This record gives sequence, structure tokens and C-alpha cells, in this order.
Amino acid sequence: MKSAEIREAFLSYFADQGHTTVPSSSLVPGNDPTLLFTNAGMVQFKDVFLGAEKRPYSRAASSQRCVRAGGKHNDLENVGYTARHHTFFEMLGNFSFGDYFKRDAIRFAWEFLTEVLQLPPERLWVTVHISDDEAADIWLKELGVSAERFSRLDEDNFWQMGDTGPCGPSSEIFYDHGADVPGGPPGSENDDLDRYIEIWNLVFMQFERSADGTMEPLPKPSIDTGMGLERIAAVMQGVHSNYEIDLFQALLKAAATVTGCDDLENKSLRVIADHIRSCSFLIVDGVLPSNEGRGYVLRRIIRRAIRHGHKLGQNQAFFHKLVAALVVEMGDAYPELAKAQAQVEKVLLAEEQQFAKTLDNGMAVLNDALDQLQSEVIPGDVIFTLYDTYGFPVDLTNDIARERGLTLDMAGYEVAMEEQRQRARSAGSFKVDYTHQLHLDGETVFTGYEGTEGQGTVVALLKSGEQVDTLAAGDEGVVVLDQTPFYAESGGQAGDSGYLNAAGMEFEVRDCQKQGVHCLHIGTLLSGEVSVGQSLDTRVDSRVRTATALNHSATHLLHAALREILGDHVSQKGSLVDSKRLRFDFSHFEAVKPEELKAIEQRVNDEIRRNTPVQTDVCDMDSAREKGAMALFGEKYGDVVRVLTMGEGFSVELCGGTHVSRTGDIGLLKITSEAGIASGVRRIEAVTGAQALAYLDGLQSQIDEVAGLLKTNAENVAQKAASLWSELKELEKQNAQLKGKLASSAGSDLASQAEEVDGIKVLVANLEGADPKSLRDTVDQLKNKLGSAVVLLAASGGDKVALVSGVTQDVTGRIKAGELMQFVAAQVGGKGGGRPDMAQGGGTDLAALPGALVAATQWVKEQLGD
Repeated sequence: MKSAEIREAFLSYFADQGHTTVPSSSLVPGNDPTLLFTNAGMVQFKDVFLGAEKRPYSRAASSQRCVRAGGKHNDLENVGYTARHHTFFEMLGNFSFGDYFKRDAIRFAWEFLTEVLQLPPERLWVTVHISDDEAADIWLKELGVSAERFSRLDEDNFWQMGDTGPCGPSSEIFYDHGADVPGGPPGSENDDLDRYIEIWNLVFMQFERSADGTMEPLPKPSIDTGMGLERIAAVMQGVHSNYEIDLFQALLKAAATVTGCDDLENKSLRVIADHIRSCSFLIVDGVLPSNEGRGYVLRRIIRRAIRHGHKLGQNQAFFHKLVAALVVEMGDAYPELAKAQAQVEKVLLAEEQQFAKTLDNGMAVLNDALDQLQSEVIPGDVIFTLYDTYGFPVDLTNDIARERGLTLDMAGYEVAMEEQRQRARSAGSFKVDYTHQLHLDGETVFTGYEGTEGQGTVVALLKSGEQVDTLAAGDEGVVVLDQTPFYAESGGQAGDSGYLNAAGMEFEVRDCQKQGVHCLHIGTLLSGEVSVGQSLDTRVDSRVRTATALNHSATHLLHAALREILGDHVSQKGSLVDSKRLRFDFSHFEAVKPEELKAIEQRVNDEIRRNTPVQTDVCDMDSAREKGAMALFGEKYGDVVRVLTMGEGFSVELCGGTHVSRTGDIGLLKITSEAGIASGVRRIEAVTGAQALAYLDGLQSQIDEVAGLLKTNAENVAQKAASLWSELKELEKQNAQLKGKLASSAGSDLASQAEEVDGIKVLVANLEGADPKSLRDTVDQLKNKLGSAVVLLAASGGDKVALVSGVTQDVTGRIKAGELMQFVAAQVGGKGGGRPDMAQGGGTDLAALPGALVAATQWVKEQLGD
């Protein structure tokens, strides 16, 4: 039976037994914050078992998608190395919520296995808990299971939801793969081998465990079972490894095609075939690669798959190409996978492209470290540098170490990590603290929608974080008023600046922040004295306020344009607007294409030129929703909200910021950059109004300057630059060819200078004018020409020394190129390393080079025993 046929047979059988077929729930648990992922069929029914939720049925059956790759249940590191570990698997399960209990659960399982699947009873082994006489009698006396194929176990046959709560004994069914497979029956000394494989677990949810450990019978005992689809498919298809079943064979063949590996038994292919399932379904369920939580686990799985493809020699993006093969295998059972195929492919491709540089850089550093390793433990500082500097995940370092029989110094890694945390904490500790809790009645009323000037009464003063009665000239502090036109930073809009005045007194406001319901005017008292209860004139810097309003209003148009052109999946993830620029963060799974950016910018400027009125309505939330208003990211709204409408319905959002009167006031929007700031989150920066004109003027000045240097006009700058670039590349190519010829010529001359030591040609020389590539090429030529040989070549250029060493394969047992390189590089104030047959290094002490070459010759002779 194929996997799909087994799944259908299971669900059909239990439907015939009065069970409601329930679709698989999401891999992101909706009712259990303690779980990273859905890891068992019972997860979606947890609240039903606890009595917190009622369903219209008392019997259910499902085929549940599960992931075990993070948190308490983590099989990631075993995947690919064992026959039955997976990051993703399907759990077939039948459940009773206070309906049937042990007798029917056991009967259903036995009937399905022996009659529907027609497995021979003599191949099945049953276990129960040592205390469960009831279940034992059902198996042995009612169903006639042989006592010779039956065990009573302790911990292995008792299940609990947690330290407290529902729990009970369980009964497991094992399949015997035959006497030719090593291993003993359950409960024996060698029961952890491969002969007897658990295929079904029947949990009898019978007791309620209290905090003191006592157990009381549940008023409505329930049933929770689980049978891995992949395991039972292996049994039904007569194979021993899950990777040999039909579903995995198709994926393995697809993986072999995209990686160029023909060996379907290759462990790396198994990793890739397993990981495409978990990655694809996690993305389908809304998880995106990131650096934390579920997204971080997804990123780890993707990168592990890519690394194994890299190991097979595939250095191009390949992983995303397997989604189509997965859809063929599982799209019928899970239509949501087929529907999201294009999205899944885009996310995986973007992650592959991002990881390519990380992998290349990290592997180069790791290989250098391994070449110089003096023990079987990779030092903690190396692990940390790979992670912190190159973004190379620790689990990948561990994966590579495992393949090479090495271990990790995790204690040293944790020390380095803690030192970094301390540095981060220190770097962020030098800030002015305005978090003093005010003890005031009432609130600061904002009057800034009506104008930028007014009056307010001082209700509190702060100095050095403490409330005071007065501030004197020169004091830095905070003024709190009963009402103000100053906008306090919120919703991404920067706080206003300006002045507070009274007779003989002036307070410069550098910023305005909100604390609860009060606005804090932060600044310096330039002259006079200010006291609590005093009345002050308030004056916002209208030039700065206006420029800020242009940018804030532009973000609303930008948001609408992004959704129109990129899709409705775009949502705001943060923003910052001040008088100089706007910054807008939004959800999107790939870089915005140049033509898309151009279209977005054009769409915003179209709305600006339409010069339509900007309308603000104050209403309740229900009315706002009826208008179609979007709530902004991170904002908290009260019962009364402000609805901002721009472009005659082009943009309708809730927003408490300050804005222009007409879209034409913005003048012009110019996008200055677009980049990713986190996985699935992009950032656009732009300028408007006078800042946009200044930005364009600056670009024009640069173009004019470049045109002058190229001796052409602005219109022909690009053409002239392209022509010069082409000439430069051609000259570089010719230069490299000439250097290669010089090196080859020099190499021919050098060969005659080789000295024979114990039957091995030894050549140490300084090749003036050569670059590192020429040195490598020459070393290769000399190795081929000299036969058994040890070669070390050096060249100095500028203030650096380049070194390359080579040893023919037949000599590497006596002397290694990497060790020779380490010795020589140290002589010239540098370092180096590499493989036994080829190594590279360098240094900065040019004066020491002649002596280093003499010392190198002597070192080689000593190693060869001369």
C-alpha cells in the first residue's frame, strides 16, 4: 500500500466506527503557548481533554502534520543518520472524549492492523503497563494475543500531559522485522535495536494527577492514540527504513536530480528529502525564516538542508525546486500546500540566496580552523566567531564536527557569548532616564491639531529624574503642562521641538515624549526661572512640524501603494518619521524589484499631484471599521479614534499623528533605499518636499562631477562609464595572463634550482612580482614537474608577504604543507594554514623574509630526516 492509501484506509476505517474525520491543524499550536510546534495528534484536542472546550462529537480521527525540530522534542540532529527520525511526520490517531475506553481502543487497533492492513499477528508484539491488568486481559483473553509476544513495562508504558493533570497507562504495538535483524523484544536488554519497531501507541487517559503526586480516576476516561504514517508505510511496503517508502523515494529522486547525486542511500540526500517537508509546511502555516522563535528553527532546518546540498557539490540554489515534487506527493491530501506552492518557493529561494554567502564564508573559516586544530575539540572562540561574525549556525558547526569525529567546546562558546552580552549591555547603558513615574491628576490635552502655538500651565517639573518645584537658568529638565500643541512621539512620528516662554524666561524644547497620559517637554532652561503653576506661552517650531507632517502623510500613501503593487500581504511593521526623512518597515518575503520600486514611487507621486483634500474623522472603533480603516502596527487605540483618509479612499488608516491638508502639500516623494532588516521584513527610506529636491540636487551634482572626470556630458555618463569599465576588465585579464606567463617562465627556471633531500625535491624561493594566484599556479606546475617534491614560494608586494606551499601526495605522510606554512608565516609576522598538499599564508615583516626562507629550508630537511 502506498502512503496515501494507508492514510485514506485509516481515516475511512475510523469513520466507519463512528469517528468524525478532523483535518490536520496548523503546525503552529493555536491553543498551547508551551509548545513550539504541533508535535502530536492530540495537540489540537488538548483543551477538549482538559474539559475547557466542547466539540460536537465524542470520537475523532485525524492525520496530523507534526514537527519535532525544536524545544523539548527535537530530532533535528538525528535526521539523515537513522532510519526513522524526521523533522516532519504525519501522525495517524483516533481519539475518544469520554466515549469508548480501553476495550474498544484495543479492538479498533488490532482489527485495523490485522484485518484492514492484514498484518500477520505473529509479527506483532504488544506491551502494557505493569499495573494494567485490565488492558492485559483484553489483549490476552479477549483478543487471543500470544503470551509469548507480550510484555509488561513500567515507565515506557505510562503517559502524562505534564507534572500535573491527565495521565494514564498506555499500550504499545511493535512490528517484528524478523530474526535476521539484530535486537530483542520490548523490555529486553537489547530492545533499542532495530528488530522490534513501535508502530502504534494507545494512551488510556485514566487519572488526574495532583501536585502532591496522588492520582484520582477521571470522571470521563478518554483515548489518545498515535501511529506514525511513515513507520506503518515502511512495514506495509516491506522495507526497513522510512526513507525507502514511496513518499521518500520520490523526494529522494527529486533531490538527486537537483543536486546531481545518484546515490539514493546518501545521508545528505535523506536530510534534504526530510527537510523539504518540514520547511514547506511551516511556511504554509505562516512561519517565515528569522532569528528568533519558530522562524529561527525554520531557518536552521533550511540551512542544514542547503549545507548538505553544498556537501554534495551543489553550490547553486536548489532547495526551492523540490517544492513541486512535494506537491505531487502530498498536494492531494493537503490542498493548502498546492495553493501556497509559489509562495513557499519564493521564501526558500530568498533564504538560499541569503545563506549562500554565509555558508561560503563560514566554511572557509571553519576549514582553516580545522586544518590548524591540535586536538579533537573545536575551541569555543572559533564556534563563537563563526556564529557572531559570519552568521554560521552552531548546529551546522556541530553537524560538520560530527561528520569528522570532532566535538565542540560549548563551555568556551558560552563564555564568549556571555562576554558579548555584557558588551551589549554596557553599550546601551549610557542614556538619560526620563522614566520617573509622575504622580499627577488629569492629563495633558493635545491642542496641536488646531495650531502650533498656545498657552499651558506647568503642572510638574523634573530635574535629574526627580520632581522639583522650580528650574533655574542652565538646568536641563522636563516641563509637564496641562495642555500643549507639542506632539509627543508616538505612532512612529518624532516629538516636536520649539520653545516655552514667559516674561524673562525661555525654555528650549528639544523633544517631546509621552508618559502615560502626560506629555514631557524635554530640554534646557535658557534664561530666567520656571515654577510649578506658572502659565507659559507654547510655540512649536512650525518649519520642523510641517516637514514632519509631509513625511508622515507620505507614509500613508506609501503603505497603500505597496499593498496595491506588491499585494495585500503587505502590512506595516514599524515606521519613523521626522523632519528629514521617513522610514517605513513592512512585511514582504523578498527584495522589492527595481521596476516595482519605480511603480510604487510613481503611484505615490500620482496621488500627490492629484492634490486631493486630506480628511480626518473622529469616531468610535465600529464606525472606523465600517470606513475600512486599517489600524497601524503597535498602536493602542481608545474608544474614540481618528480616521485619516487620503486620495479619496486610496488610503484609509487609523492615525493620531499630524498631517498635511492636501496631498499636494507633500510636493514630491523620492525613495532613497530599500533593504531587508529581518527575515520577511523590508525597509523603505524616502524623502519628501524640500528634502527630496535637495536629494535630487545632490545626485545631479555628483553626476556632473563624474561627467567632468570622464570628460563627457551628464547625458552620456553611463555610456562612458560602461566603456571604461569594459576596458578596465580587459586590461585586468591581460595583466593576469602576463603574470601567469611570467610565473610559468619563472617556474621553469626555478625547477632547476630544486635540491634533492632523501629522494625528494625541495624548492624554497622568492618569486618577485607575483601575486597569490600566480604563486599557487606556479606551485602546482612545479609539483607536476618535479615529481616527489616539497615547494615553498614567496612574493612581496607593498607592505605584505604572500606565501604558498605545496607537497605532492606521496610525501604528505612525511611532511604537510599546512604545517610548513604555519612555521614560515610565523617568521614574517603572520599566519597561515591549509591542507596537507597545499597551504597559503602571509605576513607583514618584509625584512624577515630572506631569513624565513633559509629557516624554512632547514625545517624541511629536519622533517625529512636529513
